[in-house]
Amino acid sequence: MTERSRARGSAGEVLAAFLVLGLTSFGGPVAHIGYFREAFVKRRGWISEAAFADLVALCQFLPGPASSQVGFAIGLSRAGPPGALAAWIGFTLPSAIVMVAFAYGASLLSGPAWLGVIHGLKLVAVAVVAQAVWGMSRSLTPDFKRIAIAGAAIIAVSQLPASSGQIAAIALGGVAGLWLCRSSAQALTPQLAIAVSRRIGLFAVMAYFALLIILPLLAAANADGMAARLSAFYRSGALVFGGGHVVLPLLKGALVDPGWVGEDRFLAGYGAAQALPGPLFAFAAFLGAAMRGPVTGLTGGALALVAIFLPGLLALIAALPHWQRLRRSPIALAAMAGANAAVVGVLAAALYRPVFTGAVLDLKDFIAALTGLFLLTYVKAPPVVVVLLGVAFGLASAIPRS
Repeated sequence: MTERSRARGSAGEVLAAFLVLGLTSFGGPVAHIGYFREAFVKRRGWISEAAFADLVALCQFLPGPASSQVGFAIGLSRAGPPGALAAWIGFTLPSAIVMVAFAYGASLLSGPAWLGVIHGLKLVAVAVVAQAVWGMSRSLTPDFKRIAIAGAAIIAVSQLPASSGQIAAIALGGVAGLWLCRSSAQALTPQLAIAVSRRIGLFAVMAYFALLIILPLLAAANADGMAARLSAFYRSGALVFGGGHVVLPLLKGALVDPGWVGEDRFLAGYGAAQALPGPLFAFAAFLGAAMRGPVTGLTGGALALVAIFLPGLLALIAALPHWQRLRRSPIALAAMAGANAAVVGVLAAALYRPVFTGAVLDLKDFIAALTGLFLLTYVKAPPVVVVLLGVAFGLASAIPRS
């Protein structure tokens, strides 16, 4: 049975199902895929096992937040475009609301205890990003050729301005993949059949690239205006390959370097995001609410959230009509293998600066961050536990001893 022939549902039931996941799905993108499989393949039967596996493969191939793209496609399969929107809202809204609230709290609170909380969250970010680099390097750089691409990406990021260096590293990684990774590309067996017309797919790809071009042009006219901020979030969302943590260096270069968000607040918000269920991209809601500029607060958070998710969702819609052909193309798969290897280098560079250098100030901090990494990687502790321990460490370090 194809996904076209399955019974249609309502946007309301899709919203209710994904709202529960948005409130309870801790653990990051890999864990989200497990939650989705349990909820929609095994329990509800909204999508077949084969189609679900194929959908996960597609979303890992595309730029953007893979778990949110999978959820969006499941909603699309179940209840059409209203279902797709309902899935995205239900999965994203809970963590986005908490992130906006945290942005308001971060601007109001002060004092040694609060600075200790911020410091503890920054140390959590060190552990989380280190775990992401380790895990991604094992799957995305398994051979010398892709390790070399990752190393070249680190050099590119360190030698070029932040935003342009990251873009150049990923683009050159894709080009290098065409040359070096042909033998590593594995074609996949066709399964997925979610109905999206070629005309809709063409419109989506045109919109994807039009916004990628037009927003920077508008930003050039006013480097401190709203268009520049929307461009920063959209560009970051459009360049995320290999997992949500890759958005960290992209957003840092786009928002911290121009001075729109302070580095301490940026890292504290990123650390806090690890304690929440739902997509890591909800971090954008915090940044949109916390950044200085023409639009901040709730409106800024909402605009940032839409801008960072939009390119990934457009890429998914654009790819669905053509996935069967693309997934058998050695050229496309080789380019993606190279781009994913470069992503490991980009994230490794960000692990050192600003994440490590902005958080680890002495030996105690280093031990605390290393302990968090050990708990995440070897003990398999839930991220929320590591966040709570990090906050406790920060508070204990901030309280003066009598």
